[in-house]
Amino acid sequence: MDEQEEDFATLFEASQKARRIERGQTIDGTIVSIGPEVALVSVGGKSEAVIEVAELKDDDGDIEVSVGDRITATVISTTGGLTLSRRMLLGAASAKQLEDAYRAGLAVEGKVEKAIKGGYEVRIARQRAFCPLSQIDTIRNTEAAQHEGKVYRFRITEFKEGGKNLVVSRRAVLEEEQKAAAVETRQSIVVGTVLTGRVTSVREFGAFVDIGGGVQGLLHVSEMGWARTTDPSEIVKVGDEITVKVLRLDDDKQKISLGLKQLADDPWAKVEGTYQAGEIRNGRITRVAPFGVFVELEPGIEGLIPLSESGVARDANVKRALPAGTLVEVVILDIDAAARRMRLSINAVAQAKEGDEVRDYAERADTAPAGSFGSLADKLRGALTPRDK
Repeated sequence: MDEQEEDFATLFEASQKARRIERGQTIDGTIVSIGPEVALVSVGGKSEAVIEVAELKDDDGDIEVSVGDRITATVISTTGGLTLSRRMLLGAASAKQLEDAYRAGLAVEGKVEKAIKGGYEVRIARQRAFCPLSQIDTIRNTEAAQHEGKVYRFRITEFKEGGKNLVVSRRAVLEEEQKAAAVETRQSIVVGTVLTGRVTSVREFGAFVDIGGGVQGLLHVSEMGWARTTDPSEIVKVGDEITVKVLRLDDDKQKISLGLKQLADDPWAKVEGTYQAGEIRNGRITRVAPFGVFVELEPGIEGLIPLSESGVARDANVKRALPAGTLVEVVILDIDAAARRMRLSINAVAQAKEGDEVRDYAERADTAPAGSFGSLADKLRGALTPRDK
């Protein structure tokens, strides 16, 4: 298909889509541009509709939406393209439309006015509605103020007293959108993919991250950083947007394993040339195992002190003698950077210091003035000479 045929096919597809949309129909779309008088709204595929900017303003005359926001509007004309209006949903006589939306399960647009006890006050069609705290987002424990002033799409879950008592849910709309996108999102994820996600919950073993379409992956605590961490909340918080790497996929169990430290430089890459066997180093004990003591020399670089090199008697309690968090001096016995291993010793510290002292003494002796010894010898010889005579 050449370029001209492709353009014709695109236009034909758009025209067919426009014909399927009828006047009076309520549709959702995404704002793609806002001009002085009209805004363009994407309504799916390559189809676009127009809406007057005046209909995007609040009571104070300020535009309450931005490019990329989703809106719900009514089709008022299909001649020469699609023309939308929000007046049917935002006008004073829109209670009937709200009731129809409630019964049909359609999403309506509303502005979060303020946070109140137990949830939020939302303005929909110039009427007040209540959104429970648990229904404002799919992620809990977010800052309440971050939703104030935002325009969202809501589903009406309760319609009472002719629309004077409305209860709405944004979470229901988000979850429906996530389900629709979940299959496509999973198909696009492969091992090694680097993507941005949002932390949905933090547990003692790690954090769950929404990587799009409601699909969640697990960022295990061991994959958060090169330094050993026991508390994931020290690194990430609920609601944080982070960049992660896909490490493993388990299609059978629908599990996705993510990594954060893989996007930072590996500290073991600089070990050769930075650390040398025989050096004395300072470190912090991170944990005690039955076979030895682990010491962190710097974030991400750990070495092992075998029990025989710990300086602790065999029948003594090693954890009590060398508790986690203790600062110690160690000697590097040997290094295997490829295997990410380093063997350390506390016993060898005293020997290394004695060796340093001997070397220092020898260097001082070598640099002492030769004349001092010569003068003493001359005096001894001078004292003995007269007796010989």
